[in-house]
Amino acid sequence: MHRRWIIQRTNNDYIDYLSRGAGISPALAQILINRGIKEPEAVRGFLNVEIGSLKDPFELRGVREALRVIEKAKSGGVRVLVHGDYDVDGIASTAIMVDALGRFGLSVDYFIPNRFEHGYGFHEECVKKAVNSGAGLIVTTDCGITAFESAQLAKRHGIELIITDHHEPARDGEGNPILPEAASIVNPKLHPDEPELSGTGVAFKIARALLGDDALAYLDLAALGTIADLVPLVDENRLIAREGLSLIAQAARPALKALKEVAVMNGREMSARLLCYTLIPRLNAPGRLEDATDAVKFLLSRDEKEAKEGAERLDRINRERQRIEEVLYREARDQLQGEGVDRAIVMDGAIVLAGEGWHKGVLGIVASKLTEEFYRPSVVLSVEGEAAKGSARSIPEFDLFQALTDLKELLLGFGGHRQAAGLRLRTEMIGEFRNALSALVRERVKEFRATLRIDADIPIREINFNLVRELSRLEPFGYGNPEPLLGAKGLEVVSPRVVGNGHIKLRLRHRRSNCTIDAIGFEMAHAMKSIEENFLVDAAFVPQINEWEGGRTLQLNLKGLRPSP
Repeated sequence: MHRRWIIQRTNNDYIDYLSRGAGISPALAQILINRGIKEPEAVRGFLNVEIGSLKDPFELRGVREALRVIEKAKSGGVRVLVHGDYDVDGIASTAIMVDALGRFGLSVDYFIPNRFEHGYGFHEECVKKAVNSGAGLIVTTDCGITAFESAQLAKRHGIELIITDHHEPARDGEGNPILPEAASIVNPKLHPDEPELSGTGVAFKIARALLGDDALAYLDLAALGTIADLVPLVDENRLIAREGLSLIAQAARPALKALKEVAVMNGREMSARLLCYTLIPRLNAPGRLEDATDAVKFLLSRDEKEAKEGAERLDRINRERQRIEEVLYREARDQLQGEGVDRAIVMDGAIVLAGEGWHKGVLGIVASKLTEEFYRPSVVLSVEGEAAKGSARSIPEFDLFQALTDLKELLLGFGGHRQAAGLRLRTEMIGEFRNALSALVRERVKEFRATLRIDADIPIREINFNLVRELSRLEPFGYGNPEPLLGAKGLEVVSPRVVGNGHIKLRLRHRRSNCTIDAIGFEMAHAMKSIEENFLVDAAFVPQINEWEGGRTLQLNLKGLRPSP
């Protein structure tokens, strides 16, 4: 994919002012300015954030009311049923809520919906379970904000309801939220001035309101949901992720210790990116293929033998998920190719594919891959008779949730965020939906071209171990806080070659200074078509320390290469 390169620049005098005032390098000053951190005091606050910076949980609207309802349930001996969701954010927030309520002194059980039997959201089956078990209070985590029927059913049975969620609510014609009836609703999306938390972030707030600083033990679980659900890793989310990653590295929780072992993570430096390729897919796998109820039990396990058996089971399910995903992705690509790539993605603007009996558990992953490959909003649907159900993923320029809201008359139901959503529609409406969505995409996206935003142009002679260590102070990296992307122009290519499964290795040399540095480009073998020995190129990269066989060397992780003008 041909990308547009944008090198972000700032007045050199201002960079010098921030660099001197905050005691940081000019490169780091430029990066922080790009991220809206423009004064020495703000820089120090960002780089030196401490656990004491966590905000008072009662600042989040609804928490105080939720605590009153919980305290009343405790004093009345009322049983509680926690309703979660089947993804990582859902099971981790359920684990936090179940354990915190139990420690607070309540009798607690939980319900995780089955993707295939119940679908997403606060389900009436949970209310039935509450009735049968004698529970008088239901607390949702990571769901419930649009569950009007289930909320009404709970009320009819005399069961109180607390909704904790972070998804978009339904809204009226003037944009005001339409809410289910509940004793308390805690959802940052209801108030523009509140932080964009994950489901685990909201559950962590409730836990802190209940247990005070004892709830800090849940930061590992809160970090899992925060990183998995792609909320911005800024402000309090960054602190949750950073402290949670530290707990995961220490492996104090038996479940995560065992899962790290099966994922062969021991000895590797903990990062948000590493979690996305190791723990998170394994925790997501049960909800994608079968039932995620046991995943909550696994996270809460205090027995090492039980945790090891649970981790091995998750690993097996994840390998099966990978196999199914690969088959479905090939079928989706074949279908797209059959329709004609030019017509399907250049003319139409959106990719909408449907297959009879496609496995619903991996539709979102396949949609993500298609969006990444073709830079188009993508919808992948599984058809079962008269109905189709699927997942959608988008590009930054296109608000998917708003588009589905605008097309709601064509749908049986939908929910999600700006960049990711789930939806249902009648099979006979797929063609009309494809045309309508594509029309919105063409109308709202001016250019289908991914952008490489380069934080700073830096001579490679200035790349050293100190710079890499300094840039690491911005961690954890992830959505909303990406790794700093640096760039350098006019570099000579030395010894380029393809290695592994489609990667390239080479050295880059600045002729005037005769400075050279190793570089690797993962899945960039296609770049070999336009470069060769002694070519001059511009490079976009993340500088890293490569550890190999006891040695440590500087290396550029390439994100883009182009011939120099």
